[in-house]
Amino acid sequence: MSDKEVIVVDQFGAFLGRESGRLQVRQKKKTTEEYPFFKIERIVIASPGVSLSASLIQECVKHGIALDFLGYGGRPYARLSSPELSGTVKTRREQILAYTDARGLEFARMLVKGKLGNQVSILKYFAKYRKERDKETYSQIRQTVREVEEISSQIFACDGNPSNIDDDRQRLLSIEGRAGKLYWDVFTRLVPAEVGFEGREHQGATDPVNSLLNYGYGMLYAQVWGAIELAGLDPFAGFLHVDRPGKPSLVLDLIEEFRQQVVDRTVFGLVNRGYKPKMEQERLSDQTRKEFAHKILDRLEGGERYEGKVHKLRTIIQMQARHLAMFFRGERRYKAFVGSW
Repeated sequence: MSDKEVIVVDQFGAFLGRESGRLQVRQKKKTTEEYPFFKIERIVIASPGVSLSASLIQECVKHGIALDFLGYGGRPYARLSSPELSGTVKTRREQILAYTDARGLEFARMLVKGKLGNQVSILKYFAKYRKERDKETYSQIRQTVREVEEISSQIFACDGNPSNIDDDRQRLLSIEGRAGKLYWDVFTRLVPAEVGFEGREHQGATDPVNSLLNYGYGMLYAQVWGAIELAGLDPFAGFLHVDRPGKPSLVLDLIEEFRQQVVDRTVFGLVNRGYKPKMEQERLSDQTRKEFAHKILDRLEGGERYEGKVHKLRTIIQMQARHLAMFFRGERRYKAFVGSW
C-alpha cells in the first residue's frame, strides 16, 4: 500500500521549486518544507500568490504527480497533470458508448444507491452516540433513516428505456433530491445552535459549516479527479450529471459516493466536539483552512472495510475508479461504495 503524501500549500507568497530530487517550499527565500518527489502523491495549491518553477512542473510530470489549484472557498479552478496518466483509449471509447446502452443507466442507479446508502450510514453513525443521552434526537434520526431507506427502494423502480439514461435521469435526480432534503434537515438539528447552521448552501456560502463543507468537497473533488485520470477514464463524460462545456461530469458523479464518509462525517464530527471555525471577511480564515485541510487528509487516510478487507479511503476511491473502468470494458459489475457506521 502506498505511503505517499498529499502536500497542501496554503501560505500566501510561497514558492515551490525543485532541488536535488526534492520539492522545496520557500517563504521569503527561506526553505520551510522539503519532500522527496517519490513520496508525493499530489500537490494541492490552496492559496493565491503561490508561485512555482517550470523545473518543478517537469519533475512532477516525471513522477506522475498532479497539481490541483483551489480557491478560497475550496472550489477547484485548475489542474496540471501529465497526459501520460490518461490510460488506454479502449476505456474511454467504452465509457462514451456506455451512455447509450444499459451500462449508463446501471451506473447512474448505483451512484444514487451509494449516495443514499452513505447518508443512512452517517445518520446511524451520529445516532448511536445519542441513543441514551438524547432520546428525542435519536428517535428523529432513526425516523429519517427509515424515510431515506424507503426513498432508496424506489431507485430500481425506474423503468425507462434501458438503452438511454436520459429517460430516467430526472427520476433519479428527484429521488436524490428528496432524500437530500431529509438528510440536511436532520443536521440543522444536530449542529449546536451557536454554530449557526440553518441548512445546506452551495458555492457562495458565508456561514462556517457550509464553508467547511464546500472546502472539504473541493479537496475531495481533486482526489476523485486524480483517481479517474489514473483509471484511464474521461473526467468530462458523466452519466448522472448533465454534460456542459468545461464541467467534469464524471468527477461530479463519482464524488457522490464519498461526500458523506469523507467530508460530512468530518465536518459534523468537528463542530459537535466543539470546534469553532474562524471566519474572516465571510470566508474561512487561513488558519482554519489549514487545520481543516489536514483533518480531511487524515480522514482520507482512515480505514474502511471494502471487499472483505480494510483499506484507506483514498485507496478505495482509486479502486472504485478502476472498477468503473473495468465495468465499462465489460470485465466486472459495478457496486457502489457504502461506508460503515
